[in-house]
Amino acid sequence: MPTRRLTADAAGILEASALLRAGKLVAIPTETVYGLGADAGDPAAVAGIYAAKERPRFNPLIAHLPDLETARREGVFGEDALALAQAFWPGPLTLVVPVAETARVCDLARAGLGSVALRVPASPVARAVLAAAGCPVAAPSANRSGRVSPTDIDHVLGDLDGRIAAVLDGGPCPVGVESTIVACLDGPPALLRPGGVSREAIEAVLGRTLALPGAPAGAAPVSPGLLASHYAPRAAVRLDAAEIRPGEAALLYGPVPPDGLDRAALSLNLSPAGDLAEAAAHLFAFLRRLDASGAATIAVAPIPENDLGEAIRDRLARAAAPR
Repeated sequence: MPTRRLTADAAGILEASALLRAGKLVAIPTETVYGLGADAGDPAAVAGIYAAKERPRFNPLIAHLPDLETARREGVFGEDALALAQAFWPGPLTLVVPVAETARVCDLARAGLGSVALRVPASPVARAVLAAAGCPVAAPSANRSGRVSPTDIDHVLGDLDGRIAAVLDGGPCPVGVESTIVACLDGPPALLRPGGVSREAIEAVLGRTLALPGAPAGAAPVSPGLLASHYAPRAAVRLDAAEIRPGEAALLYGPVPPDGLDRAALSLNLSPAGDLAEAAAHLFAFLRRLDASGAATIAVAPIPENDLGEAIRDRLARAAAPR
């Protein structure tokens, strides 16, 4: 089905926000690039972003909010983060901060991390959609993974026509490069990605120098895709399990149960129908539930390597890595 093209007037904004609340994917204009939006609190909708973009791994996604007050329900803002938000929001700056207890951004959008990436865009159209939707909106660039970021509606449709519900036509993006990303976590603020706000402007607000991209900065991560504190269950993780051993918890996939399932302490099926998008939506929540069972090991049934299976297997391999 072709992607709907919505005009960025009051009716189009309301339609876009209604689609987002319904779990659909909508490309929305920001001042940086067009973002592929989905309700960041809905794991199935977030999984749809990975599928539409053919994104190769579960990188954390930036959640977009209409204002600072709303953003503070999602993340914990220390002194530095608050100063930067007050100086540059609305605008092309993303802040990575500890996740708040009141956060609605789901595990899948955060890649299982204890931090969350937040932004208040400057685009009036984007902020109107966010306010009307009433939810944080995960919105990576609205293109297939590895392709050039889209700065007008034709770029979006060239990559995603038929793969998403709608695109809201806000004209060309005035900034045209992605937001600057700064981590404000355990260590001093660190620049993770240069972008629409200059290093010099950020350092002027902070009154000190940011770490170079990729340079160590205490416990701060190098980039959203390389954060060291990925969620790892307490239990050991055994991959590609053909049978379940006595007392193991079992993470299943597909309609055919493995041998020994009756011996499992607890079993959960990522997708009985073998749907990889459904499996991705359930992954982090199911890992946590199985870990809470108290089993010493979580046995994971084989997951296909194609499409989203590559991302699922990547995340499970991280969970299974020695620690």
